[in-house]
Amino acid sequence: MASSTANYDLSNLGTLEAEAVFILREVAAEFDRPVLLFSGGKDSVVVLHLARRAFWPAPIPFPVMHIDTGHNFDEVMAFRDRTAAEFGVRLIVASVQDSIDTGRVRELPGGGRNRLQSVTLLDAVSEHGFDAVIGGARRDEEKARAKERVLSLRDEFGQWDPQAQRPELWSLYNGRHHPGEHVRVFPLSNWTELDVWQFIAERNIEVPSLYFAHRREVVRRAGMLMAVHPALPAVEGDEVEELVVRYRTVGDASCTGAIASVASTPEAVIAEIERSQLTERGATRADDRISDTGMEDRKREGYF
Repeated sequence: MASSTANYDLSNLGTLEAEAVFILREVAAEFDRPVLLFSGGKDSVVVLHLARRAFWPAPIPFPVMHIDTGHNFDEVMAFRDRTAAEFGVRLIVASVQDSIDTGRVRELPGGGRNRLQSVTLLDAVSEHGFDAVIGGARRDEEKARAKERVLSLRDEFGQWDPQAQRPELWSLYNGRHHPGEHVRVFPLSNWTELDVWQFIAERNIEVPSLYFAHRREVVRRAGMLMAVHPALPAVEGDEVEELVVRYRTVGDASCTGAIASVASTPEAVIAEIERSQLTERGATRADDRISDTGMEDRKREGYF
């Protein structure tokens, strides 16, 4: 009798997906109160789809949470609400504006709200008793991100210490933590921006329309195309232009820039990324240009 052998070889995307699904299942098994950070951006959308894949046909066993700066793009907020309803997940919204109103943080004129999110996030983690916070950060985004483990411990003050990172040999993840501490979890750690878009294209995943070419009023600030927005109005001396642009990352409108682009499909975006010599954050995030250690300083304070 002839024998046959099954072929278990996985593609690059298949390998990344299997790893992420394994991580999400480990978190559900090991932690008491996980939560998935969901902004409506492409990375969090992919993590949400992976979570559905990990636990299907059961529902996703944890809520999703958005830290809302109040300066988000309307298109992304509409997408966030629609997607949460479609997936049948509980959506928790923690508001930076509430943190400002209660005196937890102080908004500086023209300073933006991105850094203020850390306090709002940590307050929400404490309020709901979350012990694992799942995010869509990737190591290829920024050099401080590259130092992260898949499971990254935060102390009782929500702070990150890169010297206290635990080894993760052979995909063995250590989620041990003391009361008051929590762990950040990054299932997409080993993915790249190109991997994310190839996954979106292959699985026909919907993402906010801002990721594709559209006409928008912008002004040029510090070499970046910034959308004219209530959080970033045009001021005297600005030349408002209506250009065809798209966003590589979507976040607080006061610090997220667009790029000139005619890419209107996932396939066109993939071709554009393959030619790019700048990371998405390096090209479009003004808050990462504060200093060489801007991201690491924010992460030490509790940032994502």
